[in-house]
Amino acid sequence: MDIEVEAWRVDPATLRDVVLNRAMIESRLDDCTELERVWILSMLGRVQEAVAEGRLLLSHSQDRFRPLLVLAHAYQRQYRWHKAAKLHEEALRMAGTTIREALVRHQIGRRLFDEARYRDAAAEFEWAHDLYRTAGRARPAKAAHQAMLRARQLARQY
Repeated sequence: MDIEVEAWRVDPATLRDVVLNRAMIESRLDDCTELERVWILSMLGRVQEAVAEGRLLLSHSQDRFRPLLVLAHAYQRQYRWHKAAKLHEEALRMAGTTIREALVRHQIGRRLFDEARYRDAAAEFEWAHDLYRTAGRARPAKAAHQAMLRARQLARQY
């Protein structure tokens, strides 16, 4: 029987990425793409390295879309909301497809959630949910919907 070990997950209460198997994630650093490396460094809490490598990656990228998002994620892990927001806005302008727009909207929602701007986060998650749903992407639509419900719950509470 094959048992897949989960290396990380999104905490449903905080909507933050949580490392479950640090060794497994660290083992990927040697043989991953530059893009994945920035994301992994952020996940591991090595955000200074993630930002430095993300900025370098972005400066050399032909397609800036995904590098913008991973660098924004690294800034978000540093609580540098303004820098993350600027990158999110650029990614949103260049999204070009429903799926890519949904991805950016979800990431914006997560940033706003981290900032405790729960109403704004809920609106972004709802938008991401609608985009994913209309594109036939059930799994990310469900994640966006659950995030929206959590954001609305906290908006009512606070």
